[in-house]
Amino acid sequence: MLVIPAIDIMSGHCVRLVRGDFDQRTVYSDNPATIAVDFARAGAERLHVVDLDAARGEPDNRAVIEDVIESGLPVQVAGGVRTSAQVETWIGAGAGAVVMGTAAVREPELLTECAQRFPGHVMAALDVREGKPVVSGWTETEHLDISELIPRWNVLPLAGLILTCTERDGTLAGPDLGTLARVLAMTQLPVQYGGGIGSLNDIRRVRETGAAAVILGRSLYEGKLSLEQALAL
Repeated sequence: MLVIPAIDIMSGHCVRLVRGDFDQRTVYSDNPATIAVDFARAGAERLHVVDLDAARGEPDNRAVIEDVIESGLPVQVAGGVRTSAQVETWIGAGAGAVVMGTAAVREPELLTECAQRFPGHVMAALDVREGKPVVSGWTETEHLDISELIPRWNVLPLAGLILTCTERDGTLAGPDLGTLARVLAMTQLPVQYGGGIGSLNDIRRVRETGAAAVILGRSLYEGKLSLEQALAL
């Protein structure tokens, strides 16, 4: 199972939110590219980079993310990707994968178009709160069950699916293994899990489900575990 560090970017800074609440943010660095280099030196094989401003429809952090991509690790870019042109631009800039969240939920035709144009380079984000998908930077809830979404995605040449349990995100309270198991039972796509990871044991529990990857954020930034320890499991 891959262990993927997350770099969330807001106003050019590396930050972490609690449950996606923009009013509960902690700034960890004013140079995300330096953080990326540190993760690469620690042995990371991939980075999950989220443009929080773009996710809310605000001015993006494109130049900052391009600097992160230059760290040399494959980067999956997320946050505010809602057009085919944006997907093409990020792939052209060197992103290993582009993550579509709001568009994947609300615009299935667009997700299909992007997945078919760039097979193996597009991922669908399944951000969940109380069993429902949340979109637009986690500020809005869609009133449909995830079981209505995943079958649509299963037939596409996606690079994978990212499940984030938003109620756990940034809390260090442990993973939502029930939701993860439910999603894994509905798809053969590689599933990455994020939300609530606070210990090495949490990582082991996610690995035991058969998930393809786990995404780490606050636990790394606050020293609850080290990337080296996580990679050594």
